[in-house]
Amino acid sequence: MAEMTGDNSYGRLKKSLGQHFLHDENMCRKITEHLTHKSGMNLLEVGPGGGALTKYLLQWNDVNYKAIEIDEEKATYLERTYSSVKDKIILQDILKAEMPFENHFSVIGNFPYNISSPILFKVLEWEPNVDEVIGMFQKEVAQRVASGPGSKSYGILSVLMQAFFKVEYLFDVHENCFTPPPKVKSGVLRCTNTHNPYKLENKKRFITLVKAAFNQRRKTLRNALKSTVAADFLIGPFMDKRAEQLSVADFVSLYNTVQGQS
Repeated sequence: MAEMTGDNSYGRLKKSLGQHFLHDENMCRKITEHLTHKSGMNLLEVGPGGGALTKYLLQWNDVNYKAIEIDEEKATYLERTYSSVKDKIILQDILKAEMPFENHFSVIGNFPYNISSPILFKVLEWEPNVDEVIGMFQKEVAQRVASGPGSKSYGILSVLMQAFFKVEYLFDVHENCFTPPPKVKSGVLRCTNTHNPYKLENKKRFITLVKAAFNQRRKTLRNALKSTVAADFLIGPFMDKRAEQLSVADFVSLYNTVQGQS
């Protein structure tokens, strides 16, 4: 995702990277204004592309800014256009990147739709240090992350993100805000870290449990989890339900039962 300029001076559209250029200035400004701006904060922009959001973020002189960009052509353009981003662009795949700051930081980006879910798993990996995420996603993905139990869109990312973040669906972004217009609708989320309110000690095990539950979402948990947990745990109040019927708190309760007796 990136800004579209008249001369297209930052290079060609690369479909392999899921690039659609955000050209609507009002929308760019609106997205950045939803980020919680604090003096001295660390800020990571994911996929700045041609600088659609970057030019607004750089107006905050009291922010320690970095960006991760996989496209060398776009990184070169940004460094040539905005002198203040020199040495602040990490030329790397976000999914393979190390944590960009030692201390707490916030994340913002028009996330490439083809890897938006993996990016959220990366955010979960960095979660102890991530204060807030403002991200644009394919609308279907954004709704899935924000949805609650009982809905068809409720799934793995709903539970995992909501276990650690307050998730808010902020607004839609019309297709005509992009060049070329994507074939899917877009939506912007804000995810605010709630500092592990459920006191989950082993995030990897929790993720494994939730994934197993939803990987066979049409089955009851008794059948979906039989290869993941011991037979002793396949009894109880949740086992006759399907994964989509359990709240985040229910999943935490199930996790605590398994952890406490394993």
